[in-house]
Amino acid sequence: MRDGAYVRAVSDASFALRAGECLALVGESGCGKSVLASALLGLLPANAETAGTARVGDLDLLAADEATLAREVRGRRIGLVPQSPAAHLTPVRTVRSQLAETLRQLTSAPRRGPKLTAAVEEAAARASFPADHLDRYPHELSGGLAQRAATALALVGDAPLLLADEPTTGLDRDLVERTVDELRRHIGGERALLLITHDLAAAERIADRVAVMYASRIVELADTDAFFGEPGPRHPYARGLLDALPDRAFTPIPGMPPELSALGEGCAFAPRCAHADELCATRPALTDGAACHHPVAAHQEATRA
Repeated sequence: MRDGAYVRAVSDASFALRAGECLALVGESGCGKSVLASALLGLLPANAETAGTARVGDLDLLAADEATLAREVRGRRIGLVPQSPAAHLTPVRTVRSQLAETLRQLTSAPRRGPKLTAAVEEAAARASFPADHLDRYPHELSGGLAQRAATALALVGDAPLLLADEPTTGLDRDLVERTVDELRRHIGGERALLLITHDLAAAERIADRVAVMYASRIVELADTDAFFGEPGPRHPYARGLLDALPDRAFTPIPGMPPELSALGEGCAFAPRCAHADELCATRPALTDGAACHHPVAAHQEATRA
């Protein structure tokens, strides 16, 4: 609720993630991606309301109380790679001390001594964090190293789900590729990765599937190869995201996204869509991978005929 009115920040979001799989959740800023991540971790504001189910194993995250979330979920069932690692790290403690504390909380690591030291260095190595930087404070780290420190912390509990919320923000292209490659490598065949990002190149690089979010709703869900290759996105908004890339048509989507507090009953993208008609006054369901009354592929086939 905001200013006395309800804001539907996430609506009708439905997807499944298998072990060994990466799903990239993409879309413009403000579409609800990070709110969805906060809901999974139980980090929504006190006045927020949730409905539905979100299961990791046998536990429904949306029904769990704070004690269960703190004791069983955060770090153990879901590892979080945060959007702003420098802010996520404790500024007055070294990386070594933060890794040591996390190991003590989430594993059977000893409380002190050479075995704990070895465990800390092993945890740092999993995220390619250099051992000779472990005694540095967060403000002494570059953006890339802060990201690796946060990733190391997220991996300590070997959680079945790794949630990376905009993990490449502020990084140059080389560091973006190294960061997402490391995330992909760490899920292996045992963990799933939910990558929340506006970086379509990063999504194409490591994701198995892509979910496109617009104005609080998932409007397309597709295999990565089909999404970035042929036949391409089916929803006009998803097609517009790709067409806006510099290495493609470099054509921006006209208009602006709607305010989440002012969503109507119909298709939220209709005011920006060249294919919109009276049918779009009703909300389309996610059918055959696209929540659209006039999916792009079907429109193009009709035009060719």
